[in-house]
Amino acid sequence: MSKITQIEGKAVPVEGNDIDTDRIIPARYLKEITFTNMGKYPFYDERFDAEGRPKGHPFDLPQFAGAHILFVNQNFGCGSSREHAPQALMRFGIRAIVGESFAEIFAGNCTMLGIPTATVSHAEMEKLQALVKAKPETKFTLDLEKKTLLSEGKEHLRFDIHESKRNALVNGTWDSTGILLANAGKTAEVAQKLPYVNGF
Repeated sequence: MSKITQIEGKAVPVEGNDIDTDRIIPARYLKEITFTNMGKYPFYDERFDAEGRPKGHPFDLPQFAGAHILFVNQNFGCGSSREHAPQALMRFGIRAIVGESFAEIFAGNCTMLGIPTATVSHAEMEKLQALVKAKPETKFTLDLEKKTLLSEGKEHLRFDIHESKRNALVNGTWDSTGILLANAGKTAEVAQKLPYVNGF
């Protein structure tokens, strides 16, 4: 099982309240039968025009290349419950999201992928987004055990996160596949006792 206690890296700011899952991953890309290519599509319609030319979205700016932490505002991930939204962000390279607030289903889907969704105040987020725009090379560490966000190794602020989600990440229980593999022996033992597995 994969225990997640810290996320490190540069950050990318995406400003605006009520950014819904259709903006994060346009509906036409939901027809793909696997999540493999989802990393190509986050914010696609806001990143490219009809001819496929970049429009200058933060995800495509060179100063934010390789960022693993996303800074957002209020009610991020609202709208539909599509799990493709956090899948697209994860496959693009996002490993943690810090925001003012999140839609509950979106936050739950993120947790199931090992992506923390930490919350800070509006004033704190304004400062964070301003900081990364002014100094995009800043390295951050999101510490889930201490519930602190560090910048350049120094404590920057404390954040909130739903305790059950934090526990799942820190203890490794977010990873349902990992739990199954860790208990493969017990699973096989129970399976041997089931008539519909071994015949009646």
